[in-house]
Amino acid sequence: MVPEGGNLYLQSLMLLGGAIIAAPLFKRLGLGTVLGYLAAGIIIGPVARLISDGENFLHFAELGIVFLLFIIGLELKPSRLWSLRHSIFGLGLAQVLLTGAALTALAVYLAGLPFEAAVIVGLGLALSSTAFAMQVLEDRAETNQRHGQRAFSILLFQDLAIVPILALIPVLSTQGASQEGASFQIAAAIIGIAALILAGRYLLNPMFRIIANTGAREVMIAAALFVVLGAAMLMQSAGLSMAMGAFIAGVLLAESSYRHELEADIEPFRGILLGLFFVAVGLSLNLTVIAENWLAILLAVPVLMAVKIAIVYLLCRIFRSGHDDAIRVAFLLPQGGEFGFVLFTAASAAAIISGSLASQLVAVVTISMALTPLSVALGNRLLAGDKEEEMEEDFDGAGADVLMIGFSRYGQIAAQILLAGGIDVTVIDSSANRIRAAGKFGFRIYFGDGTRKDVLEASGIRRAKIVAICTQKKDVTNRIVDLIQSEFPDVKLFVRSYDREHTLQLRAKQVDYELRETFESGLVFGRRTLEKLGISEDLAGQITEAVRKRDEDRLHVQATEGILAGKHLLFNRPVTPEPLMKPTREAKPLDKITEETLAPAEATDMAVQAEPAE
Repeated sequence: MVPEGGNLYLQSLMLLGGAIIAAPLFKRLGLGTVLGYLAAGIIIGPVARLISDGENFLHFAELGIVFLLFIIGLELKPSRLWSLRHSIFGLGLAQVLLTGAALTALAVYLAGLPFEAAVIVGLGLALSSTAFAMQVLEDRAETNQRHGQRAFSILLFQDLAIVPILALIPVLSTQGASQEGASFQIAAAIIGIAALILAGRYLLNPMFRIIANTGAREVMIAAALFVVLGAAMLMQSAGLSMAMGAFIAGVLLAESSYRHELEADIEPFRGILLGLFFVAVGLSLNLTVIAENWLAILLAVPVLMAVKIAIVYLLCRIFRSGHDDAIRVAFLLPQGGEFGFVLFTAASAAAIISGSLASQLVAVVTISMALTPLSVALGNRLLAGDKEEEMEEDFDGAGADVLMIGFSRYGQIAAQILLAGGIDVTVIDSSANRIRAAGKFGFRIYFGDGTRKDVLEASGIRRAKIVAICTQKKDVTNRIVDLIQSEFPDVKLFVRSYDREHTLQLRAKQVDYELRETFESGLVFGRRTLEKLGISEDLAGQITEAVRKRDEDRLHVQATEGILAGKHLLFNRPVTPEPLMKPTREAKPLDKITEETLAPAEATDMAVQAEPAE
């Protein structure tokens, strides 16, 4: 027993060490952590042969996909999931059917497979990898973007489709399995889903409420793991995928008051196990099968990826995605999926395909997974840069005391103040969608690009007493400032500043007034927090004014000496997110803070470090 345990510990140590080295290295090289995990698995397993049972690790590591789908479910409230129904059951269904049909035809006419085997091969290869695709989207912070939602919808339908595809195996099997078995499997799946929904609706929230009242943190974590694994096992016993069970459980808890705590409890397990899954895929790569059938695999991988890219791109365009979004989705989902491992193994056991063909298909899927980061990088090179919708420029009636350029959240708030004060405002913005949205609330916004002189002329800049530049991007704001100062030097410029560095740039340009977009809101937020903690309104106001003055003093110093100057106006202990450090001197209790806090000797501790960009 000792050697076996020691061997297990040694293998775990090698996997963790390989992941620790490879993932940051590949991330630094711009290749992504997923490819790093794969490379670590390939080196440890097929190349160095330090670990030989990669498939066993792969089965265990599939829990990473389970936890990933649970967290995704927590982010999707039923109402939001319902809003994706057209993408899920329209685009997702079309992708599985068309891709499956195309690959089935290729398997019949190019590989010469029997129709029954070709159907399983085609449908199995039509599925994509949820783990790889979602990890890429998360790494690039694109999960909630339009193409991320489209890709997720396709992946979600694929997870649903694995049930009827698996049900086809006994129907197509030459071993004489009855259709009653397939019908029973579908019925079991429906019953399993119904049982999980009922349990989620009537049992989960009361259970978490009881556990939360005990105050036992470790029990809450155990309960979260129990729910995820229990839902996964229930769906697996019903013939569904474990990941689908975890996803349903997450959706059922999406509106629970314990959602954020559950997500925090599960996230560490998700990250570790998902990384282990990618390593295990590399471990399970059979180099012998690849060597014996290298020509067939060499041809199959690019054909598979090219067919899926072409079909997904065309379907996305049919479903009204822009060129760039369609490219992103298509090049994100060309690989085979992890459920293909399960499907091809089951088909081999049912004698629909041979064991050798199953191994080749697993190799094709694995290699296509490994090429996913490269596929995404290639897709990025094909982006055209979708242009925002244009509108006709019509400046009839434009011209007022204030010309506002940019009508995002900042400009909208400022415009309300001006309008409430009886001031006429002419607003121009380059976003057609924003103009339409503003029109629904009664605002008259003119479509135009504030970096163009003719647009400024047409919008009445020569009549304006003040130009309020409320654009979001620093470079755009700076171009507008330079243009106006050059062509219309008599106009007063009030400018929205992005951050502290941008403030110094604008002051160097000698604009009439600038304000950092988050500064005043942060001061008000901090002041209200002080008041809630028991400090009087007058004292909280004095503290706020002291911070404002200290910040202004430091800006004056930085304007002449550089962004790193003014350290004497900082806190004695720097304001950093982590690590938490003991103050260099004893802090005053809240009930002991008085006007003395604002004395000059103390005041140097009340400035704020240069704030990071949003």
